[in-house]
Amino acid sequence: MKIYLYFIGKPKDPHANGLAEDFLGRAGRYCPCAMREIRPERTDLGAKHPGARKIFLDPAGKSMDSAAFTGLVAQAEMTGRDLVFLVGGHDGLPAGWSARADLLLSLSGMTFPHELARAMLAEQIYRALAGLRGHPYPR
Repeated sequence: MKIYLYFIGKPKDPHANGLAEDFLGRAGRYCPCAMREIRPERTDLGAKHPGARKIFLDPAGKSMDSAAFTGLVAQAEMTGRDLVFLVGGHDGLPAGWSARADLLLSLSGMTFPHELARAMLAEQIYRALAGLRGHPYPR
């Protein structure tokens, strides 16, 4: 299994992705992880990752706690299916992209800057993988 965290739009602060990169670096001890900016008009995540489970962040998506998120990651590991996460830009997901997702996920009912959403998602990915390996981080 590999985990990809894609995002739309450049961060305003050049250091904004640092926290997300740190958590994904830690998660990389357990499985390959990558984070990249995409341009929706040039990217087809379905064609790029045909067998992956596509999880797009959306305020109207499904809410889940950390245990449920860990279950989602565990299921992907058991099936050997890659996970593709997408954080939309300042206008959210591009028109029509919600239908391309296998799951729409809401991190919170609150609104956060997209740079912070990336960091929060990356932390949950690390938390899930560490917990599945019995690492003490999640305690």
